[in-house]
Amino acid sequence: MRVFLPLFVVSLAVNNGFDGIGGFGLREVLGEDFAWIGSTPVTVMLGVASGLEIASYYVPWIDNALDTVATPAAVLAGWFVSGIFMPEGMGDGAMKWAAAAVVGGGMAGLVQGGTVAARGTSSATTGGLGNFVVATGELIGSLLTSVLAVIVPVVAGIVAIVIAGFMLGLFLKLRRRLRGGDPPAVA
Repeated sequence: MRVFLPLFVVSLAVNNGFDGIGGFGLREVLGEDFAWIGSTPVTVMLGVASGLEIASYYVPWIDNALDTVATPAAVLAGWFVSGIFMPEGMGDGAMKWAAAAVVGGGMAGLVQGGTVAARGTSSATTGGLGNFVVATGELIGSLLTSVLAVIVPVVAGIVAIVIAGFMLGLFLKLRRRLRGGDPPAVA
């Protein structure tokens, strides 16, 4: 849903030594290879990037242009965040990253696709003036899912599926409204 916000939440949690519910140890899960994500310079950089990204989505038409870049970037970010937190017991490195591509990248792509469609429909029906509603919903969903992913990973997965379903339903409802309403019932 957002490119930088999930990475910022992870970086902030690791930087502050948060070990999640049950103390599963974010630093231990990340290992030495990805400890850099919790460094102060990376946390600050991701915080600034998150702020700029959030602000950009509140400017009509810039938000639609940003989706062109954000969609593949969101898939990559979802893949990366899922991959760094997957246990090593998933097999060799290639198997772990392939699973992360399907799970993290796939879910990020599905949710991002739903928000792109909702924002496009909103732009077409309101001239971009209603996009702040989509941007706010996306921000809340992204923040909630990111925080839950750090605190309780299984709950975050369920929330992501619910959000994806909600976004799909919203898209279908907006598309139906744009096309002139529901089809008449056949007797």
